[in-house]
Amino acid sequence: MDYYTRVERGKIAGVSEEVLESVARALRLDDIEHDHLLHLVRSMRGSHVVRRSHRAEPQVRPETQRVLDSIALPALIQNARLDILAANRIGWAVYPYAREVGSGTFNHLKFQLLDPRARNFYRDWELTTKNAVALLRAAAGRDPEDESISQLVGELSTHSERFRQLWASSHDVLGFRRGVKRYRHPLVGEIDFDLASFDLAGEPGLVMLVYSVQPGSPSADALQILANWSASSPAGFCPAGS
Repeated sequence: MDYYTRVERGKIAGVSEEVLESVARALRLDDIEHDHLLHLVRSMRGSHVVRRSHRAEPQVRPETQRVLDSIALPALIQNARLDILAANRIGWAVYPYAREVGSGTFNHLKFQLLDPRARNFYRDWELTTKNAVALLRAAAGRDPEDESISQLVGELSTHSERFRQLWASSHDVLGFRRGVKRYRHPLVGEIDFDLASFDLAGEPGLVMLVYSVQPGSPSADALQILANWSASSPAGFCPAGS
């Protein structure tokens, strides 16, 4: 018990990979939690870590944008800090408030935690914000040198009580996977999406998210209305410059 307590407190000198694997099995960590444990240990062993504030941001290649545009369902590209970097027309339409950032970048966590409209837009706001913080924590563990993530954590810690509570008290980590998204869209009302995520080969740190609906459901009707509106609008909900 004393040995495990020292490990839990970060005193990892001499701790082998085999011991860490045993701890992960004993705690029944899932794959994401297991990887997070190893990332934390490796970052702590890398003494004198220097943060890189001018690293090149992952870029969405033109051919990837063409793939997005060829998908009939809402689809978008997101980075580790939960910025939307690209989307197809109907993908932008799912997030109508993205247009307000102009030529800037729409960040899910900033909207969820700093915009009062988010509580109405996300029908599962409590769960949504908890999961988003868990995604960000996992990203911070994978790359503790990422200054952009540190800046986002600092900004949200300053302006959001909800974020401060979750960051301090909840140590859950998540990875992108399948799930359900329940929104209350200002144009089409309530809509339920099934979310699928895909890592992009050759574009590390980026993930493609595709939203589908159950055929014949009220959500399918709502999505069709959204698609028709987006197709007929000159700019749709696309942010300026997108």
